[in-house]
Amino acid sequence: MNPSVQDLLRAGAELTDAALERLLPSPNTLPHSIHRAMRHSVFAGGKRLRPILAMEAARMTSQTGEIPDGSADLGAALEMIHTYSLIHDDLPALDNDDLRRGQPTCHVVFGEAIAILAGDALQTLAFQTLAQLPTPPATTVSVLREVSLAIGTGVGTNSPLPPGMIGGQVVDIESEGKQPTAELVESIHRAKTGALITTSIVSGGILGLAHIDHDFHADTIGRLRTFGEKAGLAFQIVDDVLDMTQSSEELGKTAGKDTASIKATWPAVFGIEQSIKDAEELIADAFAALEPFGQAANPLKALASYLVERKH
Repeated sequence: MNPSVQDLLRAGAELTDAALERLLPSPNTLPHSIHRAMRHSVFAGGKRLRPILAMEAARMTSQTGEIPDGSADLGAALEMIHTYSLIHDDLPALDNDDLRRGQPTCHVVFGEAIAILAGDALQTLAFQTLAQLPTPPATTVSVLREVSLAIGTGVGTNSPLPPGMIGGQVVDIESEGKQPTAELVESIHRAKTGALITTSIVSGGILGLAHIDHDFHADTIGRLRTFGEKAGLAFQIVDDVLDMTQSSEELGKTAGKDTASIKATWPAVFGIEQSIKDAEELIADAFAALEPFGQAANPLKALASYLVERKH
């Protein structure tokens, strides 16, 4: 891994964890069970990729070279949403998994009822955090709209955005056991995983733009959205490949479940070798979208490269 990427990941994770520690209730706050369950899953590990992407997008669009005020809280909110989705994804009614981020899943430790409520509480706290961002009201509303669309089912918008994370999860569940097609796999990946990665980048960019007088907001957001969609799809393709090629210990979650349950994955349709090539081509396209930003885009490009080069 490029040392600069190591630095980005380490510094970004530290900022995110500090914000999460400040925003989440302590384990001694009543009712104890749900707050301990929330913290168990949030602090079980994880790369903090979505918060880091948001913070670096904000740094790029703010044109200051610094991570703008409010970026860490935005990142923490995105990590809460991501963690809530993992808690629910692991439940017996969905993927029925007992390992996540190398730790026992939330429902294994705290029971199904508390796990469901912990996910609900994390999503609620995420939106509370977004509503309190230190940004102009118009920026806050834009971020709230962007994030809510990305995690929903695709309703409430006339834009060409794909259905959000929950919509993608529904399609994934309903397609399990069926022979996957290229169209099905791409639609699931763009919604279930790609939407939250894309909105992390776009919402970070929106926050960064609030710190300057910028004349090209629509073009900037459009380029960030293209970058996020390409990088997000590449991320999930690599995730599919790793599920087939790495062990549970290496992944920190149960390996091989996608194959065993005949899930719609990229390698199931295209094979591992072509999947790797597709991910690399997507990252090249993502890079092209950021060319107008020059060297300011280097951190985001480095993170995108990491998405396809990682081994877990």
